[in-house]
Amino acid sequence: MVTQRSDTTPHRKSIRVPGLICAALAAGALLTGCGEEAGTGETRAAQVAAPPPTPRPTPSPTASLTEDQAERKALIPKAKVGYDKALSAAVAAVPRSKPVSIELKGPPDSPRWETEVATADGTAHTVRVDAVTGKAGQEQAKPDQDPDDKRELADRLEKATVTPQQAAQTATDKTKGTVSAVELDDSDGGTPKWSVDVVTTDDWNKTTYDIDASDRKILREHVDRD
Repeated sequence: MVTQRSDTTPHRKSIRVPGLICAALAAGALLTGCGEEAGTGETRAAQVAAPPPTPRPTPSPTASLTEDQAERKALIPKAKVGYDKALSAAVAAVPRSKPVSIELKGPPDSPRWETEVATADGTAHTVRVDAVTGKAGQEQAKPDQDPDDKRELADRLEKATVTPQQAAQTATDKTKGTVSAVELDDSDGGTPKWSVDVVTTDDWNKTTYDIDASDRKILREHVDRD
């Protein structure tokens, strides 16, 4: 009789739970590490790719000047002949005349002094004087004067005992600069006055002085910063 053996030996199953957990943890750590490294790389790339800040331009001294100041700066240094010599040349061009006004005009490449002088009867003449050579051009009588205009101008000249040079000296004693204009006019009280423009070459402002034409007293002072 043959006895059959039944295999009752149980099958063993290998459960490697700790090993799987370790592997999963290691993979997670690897992915985390890669993510951090990738993020760091992107940040570095962004930092490298970012353009440097644009420097602000430094404003030039000319940019800070007004239009009038810039014109004075361009014109006044070009005048090699001062107002006093130009006024003398204008008076010499019209016999027995006295100065009435003078003003420096442009353009800078050909500066000139526009002057007005008048004879004792009040007849006014305009004379252009080259501000580089000092040469006076042809005088021209003002065409728009009527008898009243001549009489008023003659009266003004007779009352003005202060010369334009003395008035300009009074102005430049107060403000050091270049005289760019002098004009004889009536004050509010009816007495004659000299208006003198003085330009300061450090800021190119213009200061106007109204000076009594009989006693050199300063009646008004105004600084034009435009």
